[in-house]
Amino acid sequence: MIRLALNVGEPAGIGPDICLDLVRLPSLPNVEITLIGDADMLAARAAALELPVRFEVFDPTQVPSLAAPGCARVWPVRLPRPVQPGRPEPANARAVLDGLDRGVDGCLAGRFDALVTAPLDKGVICDSGIRFSGHTEYLAARVACPQVVMMLVAGQLRVALATTHLPLRDVAEALSIDGLIGTLRILNHDLHRRFGLKRPRIAVCGLNPHAGERGYLGREEIDLIEPAIAAARAEGLDLTGPLPADTVFTPERLTRFDAVLAMYHDQGLPVLKYAGFGQAVNVTLGLPIIRTSVDHGTAYDLAGSGRADSGSLRAAIALAASLVAGHE
Repeated sequence: MIRLALNVGEPAGIGPDICLDLVRLPSLPNVEITLIGDADMLAARAAALELPVRFEVFDPTQVPSLAAPGCARVWPVRLPRPVQPGRPEPANARAVLDGLDRGVDGCLAGRFDALVTAPLDKGVICDSGIRFSGHTEYLAARVACPQVVMMLVAGQLRVALATTHLPLRDVAEALSIDGLIGTLRILNHDLHRRFGLKRPRIAVCGLNPHAGERGYLGREEIDLIEPAIAAARAEGLDLTGPLPADTVFTPERLTRFDAVLAMYHDQGLPVLKYAGFGQAVNVTLGLPIIRTSVDHGTAYDLAGSGRADSGSLRAAIALAASLVAGHE
């Protein structure tokens, strides 16, 4: 049996809605899902959505078993303030992160095989006084992992990022030869180990238009990206680049690669989300645990409405289960 921890995310957003929606859908064979969140909040949201969901409390001391159909197994993390859909409350931020910590610790302890996360709101958590730039960075710090890689998957399209949640003006300064080499190593390693690709073919984007045009449009390709590619190639990695981002994502070119490394968030992810938004999955590479997530945000305007689409969460759960099965 594959045991997945599912953190319900920002309680005022659509995370609880899409997590509860899973209970009414046919589950994956031999996959047990444990929700981590406030049990009262989940029960109230289920009632508001008119979902006939029964709840049982997860007991970490018991031998895990499959929950009955229509039953949501919950590991409760109590929120200090009541929740209204669409109205985030910064006072709940610490408890929300405590739930995330519980999922991580459960995976590290072998209680769960993987962690799946619903969306959080960076701004709300920062408003509470806690510095937070995203799941990826938080999880890396939580397990004391010096470097991780954010990758989104939509079908056969895989896009990884050299930098994640930064202001655009800070991206160039955040790039370094050693950092890029580390990113390429992690990407290559996890594509092989987690995704079963024998020798992954990786396209590396340039930072500047036309990949710098031989230095006339910027020197980051010459000074940083090319040396990093050369060093990683010397270790046996199959790399092509630096390539102009406006042409590497053309359909014919993409057939030549198993993944694309973009230099920053909005260089690679608009293409991926155009190709598969609502069915794409966020994967954190380089962690000692398997972690997947949705490709969207909290969508406060849909919270509690019954109109939230759980497609990306279902894809995240399916990919997590597949990665666990392939890792066993």
